[in-house]
Order: sequence, then C-alpha cells, then structure tokens
Amino acid sequence: MREPAGVVLTDLSVDLAGRTVVDDVSLTVAPGRTLCLVGPNGSGKSTLLRALLRILPVRRGTVLLDGRPTADFSAREFARHVAAVLQAPGAEFDLSVREVVGMGRAPFQRLLVSSETDDARTVAAALAAAGVEHLADRSYRALSGGERQRVVIARAFAQNPRLIVLDEPTNHLDVRHQFDVLSAACHGGATAVIALHDLNLAAHYGDDVAVLHDGHLHAYGSPAEVITEDMVREVYGVRSEVVPDTDTGLPHVRFRPPRREIRGVKPW
Repeated sequence: MREPAGVVLTDLSVDLAGRTVVDDVSLTVAPGRTLCLVGPNGSGKSTLLRALLRILPVRRGTVLLDGRPTADFSAREFARHVAAVLQAPGAEFDLSVREVVGMGRAPFQRLLVSSETDDARTVAAALAAAGVEHLADRSYRALSGGERQRVVIARAFAQNPRLIVLDEPTNHLDVRHQFDVLSAACHGGATAVIALHDLNLAAHYGDDVAVLHDGHLHAYGSPAEVITEDMVREVYGVRSEVVPDTDTGLPHVRFRPPRREIRGVKPW
C-alpha cells in the first residue's frame, strides 16, 4: 500500500475565455481523506479539478502535492502519484477491457518496482474494485456507456495512485454501481477528490465537503457542517429538508420541488 498524498490549494484562481471561473479558492485535503466537491452546474467544479490536474493553467495561487508545487513534477512522475477520471468521453479503444485497464500501469513499466506479475495482480485488483472483472476479455468498443465508465475508473485504480481525482464518476451508473465505485475510490487507501452532483452521496462518502458557487468557495467542512437547508437554499435555490440518516446519522437531503397541481391533487 502506497502512502496517500496531501493536497493544498491556496488562493487558486483560474480563467477560461477571459472569464474568471474559479476565484480565490483555498482547500486542504489531508492524506487519506476524501473531499467531495459539490455545487450547481457552472459553479467551477470541473475547472478546479482540471487546474489541480495541471490540464488548465492557474492565473493565481498554488497547488501543492505533499508540499511540492505540482508544476515541478514531470508528466511521468505526476502520473505515478495522481490518477484521474474526467467527464470527457473516452477514446474508442480497439482493445480488450483488460488491456485498457492495463494502460494504468504505463507510468511504472520502466521502473524496477514494477514487473509483469505485479502489473497483472494490480490490474486484476482494479477490475474487481470497479466491478468489471467479468468484462475483462470483452472488447472495450462493444461496451455500454456505463460499462465504459467503470472500465475507465478501473484504469485509474490500476495506477495505484496516491491521489485519485474523479469528476462526476457516477454518471451513467446504476445505483448499485454508484455505491461500488465510490466505496472503492474512498476506501482504496488513496486520498480522493471527487466532484459530485448528488448531495446525499457526498454526505455519505466525503470525510469533508466543499461547496462551490459561482466560482467561489461557499462552504467547507464536515458533511454535517456543510450540508444544511440554508446552504441548499442559498446555493441551489430550492427548498429542502435536511435530516439525520437513520443508519449513519449523516445529513440526508429531501428536496421539496416547487408547488404545482398534479391531476386532481391540489398544490400544498
């Protein structure tokens, strides 16, 4: 098991097309913890993750991995520490699922610490963690969207990362596989930063929750501190009831849709 990484974002600002999309955001993710990043569409979640991953340039601020600026890492070195699954659709690989997941071992294959046997074991474990071991010999091109999503997540697991960054990883997944993938990401030993739309998943799987709103950090803390009726109203503009989950005691959001008349039923 590799030691999880610590992440510090300080005064981070990112511009896209001349517009500030992330503005002065500071966050700390302690080694081994899971940070769930939530917020409405357009709040800056994906932009922040892409800046963390060095895909987008930072206008101001710093991103540190274990106290070292991420800009100081070579691409190969960075890939030995950090794995990512983003929202962009995957390529049309003409490969088996096992081969696609094996691509996650590429950053290590010229190192003495890696061997063909070790790689095979790591790939098998990644397939199982993402729940796609039964697809190992299938063609990636023949898979459904949800199956492909889980294969790409398995490829990230195969990197055995110290930090895993996931942008809406539960898109296209049924409920059971949402739970399986998030459990694997959060309990695999790595530090995790996960952007989610579902507040209840964020409350359940996040050690900490950060709320972005119009590019600013609106709230940051434990799920109980952050996921409140006031936050839902201020950030999402909807009514809700936030109650403790009967099993975990964690906050559970019940949304209250706008009032409307439903065939023969008067609005409340």
